[in-house]
Amino acid sequence: MSTFTDTPTTNDSRNGTMDTITTEATRRPRLGGMTWLVWRQHRAAYWTILGAAVLSVAWMVYQRGQMVDFLDGIGYPGTGVDNTNEGFADYQNAMMAASTGLQAIPILLGVFLGAPLLAGDLENGTAKLVAAQSMSRTRWLATKLGLTALVIVVVTVTLSAVFDWWWSPVKSEITVMDWTSSSAFDTTGPVPVALTLFSVVAGVAIGVVLRRTLMAMVVTFGFLVVVEIVWSSCVLSLGNIITVTTNKGVMAENSFPSLPGNAYQLDDSYLTASGDLLGWSTCSGSASDQARELCLKKEGVVGWSVDYLPMSQMNGMQWFGASILFALTAGIVVFLFFWGRKRLV
Repeated sequence: MSTFTDTPTTNDSRNGTMDTITTEATRRPRLGGMTWLVWRQHRAAYWTILGAAVLSVAWMVYQRGQMVDFLDGIGYPGTGVDNTNEGFADYQNAMMAASTGLQAIPILLGVFLGAPLLAGDLENGTAKLVAAQSMSRTRWLATKLGLTALVIVVVTVTLSAVFDWWWSPVKSEITVMDWTSSSAFDTTGPVPVALTLFSVVAGVAIGVVLRRTLMAMVVTFGFLVVVEIVWSSCVLSLGNIITVTTNKGVMAENSFPSLPGNAYQLDDSYLTASGDLLGWSTCSGSASDQARELCLKKEGVVGWSVDYLPMSQMNGMQWFGASILFALTAGIVVFLFFWGRKRLV
């Protein structure tokens, strides 16, 4: 009977004894087991995502450097970007192009990474082969989701941070990019991470249910388009609306309330002495300013009521929205493990 050991032995001819030679192999860290299998199966997609992220980061860093040099050259912020005879337009266009690309990431990864992740294995029979091995289906599913989520988080966190760093010198310029728009809100902070994770996991769930790769990709695309529309319509409701009122009339030059810089105005109305609100179009049909003033006086208007969201709420709104998406993602993951224990073959 022979046994195998990790430490090789050699015969010392001088004393006739067997001496154990202890060697420490220096090896690079390598993936093993199920992690290696999942990485090898999807390595083309993972490397494509990571490579595209590296190139995008390099381009954004370059563009940011060019923009900062331009701003220093014009004496910003002493000279505003609106007073450069469209000289800033090229840098703004580059930023908007990058924002458009970042906004497309959740849908692209949901369709081309999430939907085929398990649907392909179910369609071609790989899932049955895995189920016949010693590794449990739960571990297989956990490794697939975990490794994919790791790649997504690394990429989206990096892109979000770099884009925010690029935007930061002109963040106070609402004409460059409105902070409530998808161009800024969905591409900075935790929102890109949350949106992308939700999109990919939703695509995985759709693929598991439909069990056909192409059909899952088509349905995932339609689903995520609807999600983007719903998300965009709900963004403003994530904040705490602030209302400011005045009571010194509405016709004077400085009668409109002063709002914080970059505040997003939601609505404005006339305020009456009784506290009622009237639409800003009230008395708009008056023939002259004097006639309009008499009309407003007759309606009892004493000032303005303005609803707005300050930019200081942006970070809180992003984390609130991201927490909702993270919770939904967690719910889908629970469904996947529940489904996988019974029907993932």
